Amino acid sequence: MSMVPKANPSEESPFTALSTSDPTQQGSFLSGHFKWEETAEAHMLKGEVPGLRREEVKVDVENGRVLQVCGQRVVEAEEDGDACRRLHRRVSKFKKCFTLPPDTQPDQMMASMENGVLTVTLPKQNLPIAIAN
Repeated sequence: MSMVPKANPSEESPFTALSTSDPTQQGSFLSGHFKWEETAEAHMLKGEVPGLRREEVKVDVENGRVLQVCGQRVVEAEEDGDACRRLHRRVSKFKKCFTLPPDTQPDQMMASMENGVLTVTLPKQNLPIAIAN
């Protein structure tokens, strides 16, 4: 049985997304929006991950066809009271998986993050073009 999600007919993108965000966790980056763009040279995935640092986001390709974007933030707050000391720890995380189109080169993937926007670029393969006679 495959863990890769099947295509959603209502999606216009060739990327199929499966979110495993925990809805009980509060964190602005959990509701991040991911958008797919295609150019002549590459497929690009842009996602909003506000407040996360580069080291809190992981981008990986599994089995050559599934792009995984994961993020986790741990926030700790201390309170010193009269009789006790309290430590509040909140963990927020997300994981999104995208099935890659067949014309991508996953081994050439590039990812960058700027101002809370993650950009993943996957170059296209140079497929032969059929010439009609």
